Amino acid sequence: MAEMAAKEASPGKRAAVALAVTVALSAAAMVLAGPAAYPWIKAVHVIAVISWMAGMLYLPRLFIYHCDAAPGSEMSETFKVMEGRLLRIIINPAMIVTWVLGLWLAWQGGLFTAGWLHAKLALVLALSGVHGYFSGAVRRFAQDRNTVTARHWRLWNEVPTVLMIGIVILVIVKPF
Repeated sequence: MAEMAAKEASPGKRAAVALAVTVALSAAAMVLAGPAAYPWIKAVHVIAVISWMAGMLYLPRLFIYHCDAAPGSEMSETFKVMEGRLLRIIINPAMIVTWVLGLWLAWQGGLFTAGWLHAKLALVLALSGVHGYFSGAVRRFAQDRNTVTARHWRLWNEVPTVLMIGIVILVIVKPF
C-alpha cells in the first residue's frame, strides 16, 4: 500500500518531504552535536549550493529553447512543465538550504567580521536576485507573456556563472 502511495505522490510533495527531512536532520545535527556538526553541515551546504547552481545554469538554457517554441504548442507546454518543476522542486529548496546552512556556518565559525565573507554575501544576494528574476520569467513563460529574445537569455545564462566564480574565489582564496 505504501508503495502505491509513493507512486502517486507528486514531484512537489516528494521535494517538500526531501526538504523537510534535510532541514530536520540538519537541525538535529546542529542541536545535538553543536560545533562537532560543522563538517556535516558544511557538506550539506555544498550539496545545496551545487544543486542551486545546477538549476540556475539550466533554467535560462530552457528559456532559450522556449523562445523558439510557438506559444500554446506542445513544445511550449512541455517547457512550461520543465521550468516550473525545476524551479519549485530543485532551485527553490536548494536556495533555502544554502542560505540557512550558510548563515549557520558563518555564525558557528565566527566569520561575520571577515571582509571576504561580506563580499561573498553581496554576491550571494546578487545570485538570489537573479533567482528572483528567473522566477518571474517562469511565471511569464507559463502565461505565454515572455517578451524577451533568446539572445537576452543567452546573456543572462552567463550571470550565475560569473557570480559563482566570484563566490568560489572568495571562499577558497579569502583575499581580504
